[in-house]
Amino acid sequence: MKSISLLMVEDHKLLRVGLKSLFNDTPDIKLVAEAETGKEAVDKARLLKPDVILMDIGLPDISGIDATRRILSNSPEQKVIMLTSHIDEKEVMSALNAGAYAYVIKDINTEILLMVIKTVNDGAIWLDPQVVPLIRDKSSCFIPQKQTSRAAFRAQHGNLTEREYEVLKLVVDGQSNAQIANTLTISEHTAKAHVCNIIQKLVVDDRTQAAVKAIKEGLV
Repeated sequence: MKSISLLMVEDHKLLRVGLKSLFNDTPDIKLVAEAETGKEAVDKARLLKPDVILMDIGLPDISGIDATRRILSNSPEQKVIMLTSHIDEKEVMSALNAGAYAYVIKDINTEILLMVIKTVNDGAIWLDPQVVPLIRDKSSCFIPQKQTSRAAFRAQHGNLTEREYEVLKLVVDGQSNAQIANTLTISEHTAKAHVCNIIQKLVVDDRTQAAVKAIKEGLV
């Protein structure tokens, strides 16, 4: 299986050293380059065409968000994971609007970080659970350039049944399995089964990622 090529953008040397050690011990992820500034990241992304870019937000020249916007304007197929040490609603929204596929807090467990890189490379969305409440009430307005029509979403995910679409909308609304069961007058076991099917069909890891993907692709 082809390894995932990764560009790491981080201005703190100690963190770069730690991450580099992690990636060197992970055979299916290949660290192809490092960058310390936003401009360097833009140049290396254009030159090397990595699959995934791990992008620090706080960089010494331009921000990681600005760098992401420039990178994706040249190569929209590249996937960016935003990395930050703090939670800021404006930064979350700006990062997603810039086209980032994931928003990660720096205290993330290393095993989860590796999972996020692989998930994003497969085309899925991932948000740190700490930032999900910041976008839950924003509906679809926070990533307008990424939205598609409901018809387009259905075309891409035609294997979802009508009932699963109903359940997915309730998941986006933040309803639990018990609440979904009550809303649709079905058993909680059936509601759970629908949610599991949705997660599998959307190729995501949990209900939060399913909700984010539905929002980002314009279902709601």
